[in-house]
This record gives sequence, C-alpha cells and structure tokens, in this order.
Amino acid sequence: MRRLALASMVGTSLEWYEFVIYNSMAALIFNKLFFPSFDPIVGTILAFSTYAVGYVSRPIGGIIFGRLGDKVGRRAVLVYTLALMGIATLTMGLLPTYGSIGIAAPLLLVGLRTVQGIALGGEWAGAILLSVEHGKPQNRGLNASWTQVGPSAGTLLAAGAIAITTTLLNEADFLSWGWRLPFLASTVLVFFGFWIRWSVEETPHFHQLQAGHATTKAPIAEVLRNHWRNLLVAGSVRIGSDVVYGLLAVFTLTYVTQKLGLSRTLALTAVLIGAGVHAVSVPLLAALSDRIGRRTVYGLGALASILGSFVLFGLFDTKSPGIIIAAVSVGMVFQAAMFGPQGAFVTEQFPTRVRYTGSSLAYTFAGVLGGGFAPLIFATLLREYPDTYAIPFYVTGALVITLIALLAATEKAGREID
Repeated sequence: MRRLALASMVGTSLEWYEFVIYNSMAALIFNKLFFPSFDPIVGTILAFSTYAVGYVSRPIGGIIFGRLGDKVGRRAVLVYTLALMGIATLTMGLLPTYGSIGIAAPLLLVGLRTVQGIALGGEWAGAILLSVEHGKPQNRGLNASWTQVGPSAGTLLAAGAIAITTTLLNEADFLSWGWRLPFLASTVLVFFGFWIRWSVEETPHFHQLQAGHATTKAPIAEVLRNHWRNLLVAGSVRIGSDVVYGLLAVFTLTYVTQKLGLSRTLALTAVLIGAGVHAVSVPLLAALSDRIGRRTVYGLGALASILGSFVLFGLFDTKSPGIIIAAVSVGMVFQAAMFGPQGAFVTEQFPTRVRYTGSSLAYTFAGVLGGGFAPLIFATLLREYPDTYAIPFYVTGALVITLIALLAATEKAGREID
C-alpha cells in the first residue's frame, strides 16, 4: 500500500508542481514577459486567462484518457499523462518571451497550457483508482487521499523552488532567465514518476472486469445514460473546494504582492507553509471521513471556508507576516476537510466499469467551473471592487453549490461500491 500511495501521489505532485509554477509566474511576472503592453492588473488578468485555458482543456483529457482507462487499464494511462505533462512543462521553460518573438509567445503559452490541462484531466481519476481499487473499503478515504496530497506537495515543491530562485537571484536575473529554472527542474520528477508507476500492478478490480469480458465499449455514453445524476453530484461537490484552493494558493500571491505591495518572499512563504499544513491535514481528515462519513467532514469544511472567506482579506490587510501566514494555513485546513474526502467521494459514485470515465468527467468539468476561472474572477473583482467585499460572496456562492450536492448524495463510506 505504501508503494501504491507513492505511485498515486507522485503523478499529481509532479503535475501540480508544474501547474503551480505557472500559476505563480502568472501572478508574479508573466504580465511583464508575455503581456507587456498592458497595465499590471490587466496583464495579470490576461495571464490568469491563460491559466484558465489549462482548466478548460481538462475535459478533453478527461474524455480521452477516461475512456482509455476503462478500456485498457489504469496504469498505462497514468504513464501517458505523466509523459505529456512533462514534455509540455519542459517546453514552457524554454519558451521565448514577447520581447523575442512578439505575439507568438503568448499564443505558444496558450498551446502549452492546453496540453498541460489535457494531461491533468486524464491523471486525477487514474491516480485515485490506483489506490482505491487495491485497498480495503474501510480505508478508502485514506487510500484515495494520497492522490489529494499531490496538489499540496506539488505546491510545496513549486513554492520552494520559486522561493530559492528569487532569493538567490536579483530582480533582473530572475526576470531575464531565472524564471525558467523551476520549469526545467521538473524533468527530475518526471523520471522518478515513470520509475515508480511502472513498479505497480494493474488494479484487481480492472483485472476482474477483463477476466469476465465486462469492460465497457462506450463508457462515456454509459455514464451519461445511466449515471448522469451521480455525475452531477460528483462534479458539483468539487466546485467550492476548487474555488477556495484558487483563492489561497494562487490569488494570495497577487493580492499580497500587487495590492498590498509586500514582498514576493512573504507571499511565497505564506503559500509554502500553507501547503505544508494542507499536505498533513488531507490524509488526517480523509481518515476521519472513513470513521464519521464523507459528507460530515466535507460539509464542515465548506461551512468553515465560508466563514473564513469573510475574514481572510481583513487579516491580510494587517500586513503582518505572522497573521498572513496563519490566515493562509488555517484556510488550508478548512479546504483540506473538503479535499481529503473528495477522492473517495467522487469515485464512490460510479461502478468499476465506468469509474475512470465518470470520475474524470466529474473532476474536469467541475474544475472548469470552479478552479479554472477563480483566479481570473478574483483579479477582475479586485479591479472593479478594490475593497474586496465582492470576493467572499463569490466564494460563498460556489460553496453553497457544494453543500447542495452533499445533501443530494448518498453516504458510501465503508461500503462496497460494486
């Protein structure tokens, strides 16, 4: 199980490392490198629009790789998605800027973000299923949570890489070439991911399907025809948690550096510590959901996040480093109460023969509605309403959708799911 947990976590850690590197650069300097003709806030909005492309393209990956995962197996698909993400990120680190090739630079950036989104859209469900379908029903929440540790572990690695780079390099060197280093460093993680994933076996659930010749020929049609209600519940429950994560892990960088005028080091340190707290909290709260139920833990996290969103910017506005770091860390615990049980909750909604497809579709389409546009909407609301009072209401609206989905769901913690 330890090897399976690592195999589940390493891919999402890598892919979120690469994803967060872009997010951080979009918040810090991409407005200057790829959109220099606009004022800083507008340039940031455009950079986050490119960030949103990575979410909009996820359903393509969910459709392509979800279908393959239910037809040819979980493990093989996870190797494909890992390779695709690694190639796209390495290329992004070598990309010429607007000053070198003009309008082609942001267009190439959009293309690479599309490839990253496709890869991540096919990654998540397979990584979850690798551990869920090997493990025991009573530990399903904990087993699935190792994939959910990936985003915070990736955020931790990414923030650390950027913090080291910005500390060692001066402003001019970082802007000129130093920003490329964290992208290029991802090749080490790619090779490690290949090694660990080839060392695990296909899941017993999928082997049983193959042995009984029970794999589906048209998984997407089967999900839409027979499991549309579960798809709606599984997708809707993700929206609020994605918005909250975008607020804490991405928009914090923009607000602290551009609105408050504080240092990049402080903003990155807050996200770095918050990600560490999140990485520890996710498996603990997921294990709790195995005992008291997914809906209970998830719902408490959503309610706490609603309250937290209304005090977050007031705490940031104190400009106290300790308070800013504490605010992000506590917010990450609230988000982990949703994120920890989420992997098990989503995959529990579908039977084995369409579990990869159903989970992928729920994950990717919810990501577009939730996390994909969240930083863009935050930046736009900040530009239109500088007092920030509109942002908590947007966060609350997204979390209300999550709470409604939880009420409509059936609790399946500890039960057989076939």
